[in-house]
Amino acid sequence: MKVFGSSGTRGVANEELTPGFVLRVAKAAGSVWRADRVAVARDTRTTGRMLENAAVAGLQSVGADVDRLGVLPTPGTQAYAEREGVPAVMVTASHNPGEYNGVKLVGSDGVELAVDDLERVERKFSTEQFDDAAWDGVGDDRDVASAARSYLDQLYESVDRDAIAAADLTVALDPGHGAGALTSPEFYRELGCEVVTVNSQPDGHFPGREPEPVREHLQDLGRLVEAADADVGIAHDGDADRAIFFDETGEYVEGDAALAALAAAELDEGDTTVSAVNVSQRLVDVCERTGASLELTPIGSTQIMTRIRQLEAEGEHVPVAGEGNGGIIFPGYRTTRDGAYTGARFLELLADGTPASEVVEPYSDYHNVRVNVGYDDDAERDALLDAAEERALDADADRTTIDGYRLDYGDAWVLVRPSGTEPVVRIYAESTDREQAEELAEAFAADLRAAKAGADAA
Repeated sequence: MKVFGSSGTRGVANEELTPGFVLRVAKAAGSVWRADRVAVARDTRTTGRMLENAAVAGLQSVGADVDRLGVLPTPGTQAYAEREGVPAVMVTASHNPGEYNGVKLVGSDGVELAVDDLERVERKFSTEQFDDAAWDGVGDDRDVASAARSYLDQLYESVDRDAIAAADLTVALDPGHGAGALTSPEFYRELGCEVVTVNSQPDGHFPGREPEPVREHLQDLGRLVEAADADVGIAHDGDADRAIFFDETGEYVEGDAALAALAAAELDEGDTTVSAVNVSQRLVDVCERTGASLELTPIGSTQIMTRIRQLEAEGEHVPVAGEGNGGIIFPGYRTTRDGAYTGARFLELLADGTPASEVVEPYSDYHNVRVNVGYDDDAERDALLDAAEERALDADADRTTIDGYRLDYGDAWVLVRPSGTEPVVRIYAESTDREQAEELAEAFAADLRAAKAGADAA
């Protein structure tokens, strides 16, 4: 059974992702870790406490004491794990809709488990050979109220707070009712920014917008930037490990453009950066201009973090990495995605008075399109992937198959791959011409929809 996808394990809560399932994941992780203490935290989802309790019970049953951190961003949980030297279980579905929940596993170094370690947990899960404790050896639990404050303190010490404060910036912030609502407003205020917010009350029903910080969900933030005359808008996903930006005019900044701008400020000749197979030409151009190398991985934060650690073990310098979805990693800070930290690093680019629109202007020539084609069962999924393969093999383009099918046309590219977290096949396209990107994506989508209809009729 495949338990872990591109970033943990997720499913519809109480249907696919039940308390029993989470208990087994926690027992498996605890049996592999064999740690005396494990931390457990959650985001704001309505099912979070229920599944947190299941995780706590599973860990206690294999003899681990549990530190309950409560509602906390995933990067805050990772900071606690690193500081205390304990592994952690994070109950979150990140950017997925409110009915979903999930589990991320974090090592005692504060980094999500690498692929090999996840496979060990998965084998333990499948065999159910758990290290169950005797009745007098089960673990205890305790509430830890200081985790959020400690996270904020280390954030504050990790950025150029003097430069940011001197810039007198106004930040429009949309935490999306997620865990970042408890930490990011305070963080940016402590950096000396004036902060105005929307969707800033923690609420697992996500009444103001869906958790995924994409353009169509963030119109309120764009309007807030304009109304408040803010210098920048920052949005998070449900567990606040991602940051998406709006410029000072209220215009949405493509995540790939923000990644390119941040990478351009970090990369030098001889450096290496890591991104996924859906990497934008923007980052490719930055690497060519700076003399840095680009390593590609399958999509997913776990894959990227695993490759970063491999490269660093080989002596490579990786100052920045990530994806264009707002999940950016600065390994010198921590080999994790941290939306609040990423937001502060973007503020550093504005500290000399350069407007956000000018910071990203060199990376604004490409247009991105994403289309999802859903499926209901394995037969539909197989039909979609067969159709994708057939079209990819017939295409007159350079083909990459590291994760799905990526076709490069020189001035444009398209990628088709199954999601690791949702029952959809994703189609990504990019071009300097928006119509071309839309046509590339829709051509694939039409083939996939036809294949799905054929599978339903069979």
